[in-house]
Amino acid sequence: MALNTRDLPSPRPLSSLAQDFLADCRARGLSLRTVDWYDATLSRQFLPWCADEGVTNPGDLTPQVVGRFTARLIERKGARGPLSRSTVRSYVRAVRVFLSWAQTPEGGAADVGASPRLPRPEQKVLDVLTREEIQTMEHAAKTERDKLIVRVLADCGLRLGEVLSLRVEDLWEPRRAEFALKVRGKGSRDRMVPLAPALYRRLRRYLGARGADRHEPIFVALRKGADGAYGPLTKSGLEQAIRAIAREAGIEKRVYPHIFRHSFATEWLRRGGNIISLQRILGHADLTMIQGVYSHLDTSDDYQAAMRVLLGHE
Repeated sequence: MALNTRDLPSPRPLSSLAQDFLADCRARGLSLRTVDWYDATLSRQFLPWCADEGVTNPGDLTPQVVGRFTARLIERKGARGPLSRSTVRSYVRAVRVFLSWAQTPEGGAADVGASPRLPRPEQKVLDVLTREEIQTMEHAAKTERDKLIVRVLADCGLRLGEVLSLRVEDLWEPRRAEFALKVRGKGSRDRMVPLAPALYRRLRRYLGARGADRHEPIFVALRKGADGAYGPLTKSGLEQAIRAIAREAGIEKRVYPHIFRHSFATEWLRRGGNIISLQRILGHADLTMIQGVYSHLDTSDDYQAAMRVLLGHE
């Protein structure tokens, strides 16, 4: 007996699926920043575009339709001009994650017609700081707090949020004379980042002089609040401090916290460092990001790395 199509359940609309997807992301413990990015991408980019196209159900997403979505992002102009290719890729990647989820049992095993393809990444030279420029910045910093911020960013490759979330108790000595920072990374993934002995001792002296409690942030505001306690250092406060230090050091290129992370990884690879160790230190889930972002290293870097391995040259 043939099944009457009227007996089949109606496909769930994309807007309803999106709300369930975000709820599932929160339930799985994804970081607030990640959930907010998915929410912004779906609510401000993908779902309004679907409404304009008359697309309401996952099955309506044919290859031609989703191709128009990617093309619109590439051609779109915002207040600062066209969207960068990396921004377009991040939007498309978020939509792909959502549509993949919709096809799982958690998403109701929706029949998705097609998923947008990632556009090719831009091939551009990544700006980094040299070790000499970093040293100049440390010398230019006026307080020990700021000098230590520069050094932790430069020598540990941390994200801005990871620096701000460091607590005194995150200074570890997992083995005798081996030191590390316990870092709370993206996706609630903790990791241990190696710390040079000299930097470990400097951090201990700085915190001891401040009389910091083990649960306090390592980096706090320079002035006490009305309650007589140092407030936590904010994202904007750290960014402003880095810009001011760069100006004082006479560095003309644009300097921001994440450039230290790029500089750390670039120097690691140029010195022939193990890429698997770099992945773990940076807190990437796999090698994809490293292979894409640091493709600016040229063949002379490959040669120098090989000679260090083969000939033992420093």
